[in-house]
Amino acid sequence: MSRRLARETALQVLFQRDLTKEPLITAEEVQRWAVEFQVPEASRGFAQELVDGTITHQGEIDQLIASLAQDWTISRMANVDRNVMRLATYEILFRPDIPGRVSLNEAIELAKRFGGEESAKFVNGILDRVVDQKSIGDSLDTEANSSKPLGST
Repeated sequence: MSRRLARETALQVLFQRDLTKEPLITAEEVQRWAVEFQVPEASRGFAQELVDGTITHQGEIDQLIASLAQDWTISRMANVDRNVMRLATYEILFRPDIPGRVSLNEAIELAKRFGGEESAKFVNGILDRVVDQKSIGDSLDTEANSSKPLGST
């Protein structure tokens, strides 16, 4: 299964959505992009999950990115950079089946391929903080759960 092609497809769909200001993306639109990128059938569902999840959680994702991007608003960021970070942040926060560092590395590769000269560095700087915050949050959750007496809720 080619997750990289699925991520590229999801990025293209999210980029297009950002340009057109369309609130929703249909499954047919994702399929059209997947066919264009020759995404294997087995990976198309993953592309759809990434698009749907990123759109569903976009408000909180944008808030987090904006809070970590010193002196940058979401609207001032390059369209590619913004959508690469949205996609990766969705994976980091809401896809526990994907290690955060994998999502980070994939995002850097997308930024290198589709973004500007400084995109990879910019994306890396912000997403590294997203991964760190998620790790801290997970550690605190684990500590809180392990400190409870057995049988308590």
